[in-house]
Amino acid sequence: MINSRDLKDLLPKVAAMASNFIVKCKESGIDVIITSTYRDTESQNALYEQGRTTSGKVVTNAKGGQSYHNYQCAFDFVPIVNGKAQWNDLDAFKKCGVIAVECGLEWAGNWKSFKEMAHCQYTGGLSIKELQDGKVIV
Repeated sequence: MINSRDLKDLLPKVAAMASNFIVKCKESGIDVIITSTYRDTESQNALYEQGRTTSGKVVTNAKGGQSYHNYQCAFDFVPIVNGKAQWNDLDAFKKCGVIAVECGLEWAGNWKSFKEMAHCQYTGGLSIKELQDGKVIV
């Protein structure tokens, strides 16, 4: 199973956007840690099962092959304050979300349903179906 945290496992364009996001967050006084980049199908399926057939709360509605993480164009992050991950600091996530959008990323905290405060992606205008069919983000 592969569940990377390395920006090198993102598409080059997305890795550059993620790097810019990290720098801009730091410039605004917020340190962030990237908690997930590329996930293989098996890792995505395991995450999907969380809160359904395994313990924990539901954290995704995407099965393997249905997440932008599977196509190297999404990452998750957490703001860090005083050396500690701030998973419940809505204000910090919102500030990071504004920065993500300014960097050209889609921030899942802006989604209408199933908001994912820790998720950013760049789709290049392509749907999951198009990526499944072999189209490539440029």
